[in-house]
Amino acid sequence: MAGGWTKDGAIQDQIDDTVSDAVQNARSRMNAGPSAEFCEECGEPIPEPRRQAVPGVKTCVQCQSRRDSKIEHSTFNRRGSKDSQLR
Repeated sequence: MAGGWTKDGAIQDQIDDTVSDAVQNARSRMNAGPSAEFCEECGEPIPEPRRQAVPGVKTCVQCQSRRDSKIEHSTFNRRGSKDSQLR
């Protein structure tokens, strides 16, 4: 369905781009390589089950939880309503 001046499939393209960006962002944050024995932030030992479950882990559960709570998501609105375009 075309929406005025947009080409057919433009909305799906925007959705696909948003999903692709999220996947790329998540992959860039993934750990790689050998797991650390001690947390790089607090120095506490990282339990063996965590090192086996998450390859390349560098932080303990508590420090990783703090890191995850600080992650900012993109505020770019790809959908932009017509109201905002008319202003």
